[in-house]
Amino acid sequence: MIMKKFTILLAALLAVCTTGVALADNDRMISVGELPASSQQFINTYFKELAVSYAKVDEEWFDKEYKVLFVNGSKVEFVRNGDWKEVDCRYGEVPAGIVPQPILDYVNTRFTGRTVVRIERERKGYDVGLDNGLDLKFDRSFRLVDIDD
Repeated sequence: MIMKKFTILLAALLAVCTTGVALADNDRMISVGELPASSQQFINTYFKELAVSYAKVDEEWFDKEYKVLFVNGSKVEFVRNGDWKEVDCRYGEVPAGIVPQPILDYVNTRFTGRTVVRIERERKGYDVGLDNGLDLKFDRSFRLVDIDD
């Protein structure tokens, strides 16, 4: 009797775990027109001249993120409401209108001749990648808090 209950409990637990894993990673391809309006506007403003390779949505339990990859290798990630989360221009420069002016001023002053190739908006601030491989972390007040090479 105990063994039968244990087997049923184990089977139910296994079913819940496998269903949870399957639902947790639900990526699907979408068209740019299916992105939130603010994401579409962002792309039209900063990446209008680039062709989109693909766009996809990643739906997890209570979260949704969008990713757009361009044919030149650049990518943009957006959060649920359509605001940008990360811009990565591997082979070029992040458009200046995306990078907050205090960060641009800091980079231009302290790292003359270097360009921002990646920026990520985080809960505590910004993570900025330069073309020389340096990673700069800024807090919400745009003060440099860490440099990682």
